[in-house]
Amino acid sequence: MLEDYFRQYGILVMFLMVAIGVPIGMLLLSYAAEFIRVRPAQTSKVKRTSYESGLRPFSPKPRLFNIRYYYYAILFVVFDVETVLLFPWAIKYGVLSKEFGMIAFFAVLVFLVVVTLGYLYAWRKGALEWTRSTEN
Repeated sequence: MLEDYFRQYGILVMFLMVAIGVPIGMLLLSYAAEFIRVRPAQTSKVKRTSYESGLRPFSPKPRLFNIRYYYYAILFVVFDVETVLLFPWAIKYGVLSKEFGMIAFFAVLVFLVVVTLGYLYAWRKGALEWTRSTEN
């Protein structure tokens, strides 16, 4: 009984060693690659510019990122998570399984209502509009 308790901590310690050892090993390997001339030791003027694609920057300072991209990204993540949660539920329980019956169905229905209300709220606030009207 006590051996199982310590064995679980042993697995945790091994996982921790791998989680710390892999990044440190990669950094040491990268540092060692500098000495065998696999990677350059000094950066060039081009590498120090804000764009590394070989093209010159269009302006001295970077352009501001449009905040509306974040609205779309957050909505995408919400509905992506919804799909990820609904698919396994549909596979495992189905709409009316004998084991859970209507309880599982109503649980998912509540989940869908909450997500739909969030979508409607974003739509009503105009978060889905790319250009905002000047009337508001």
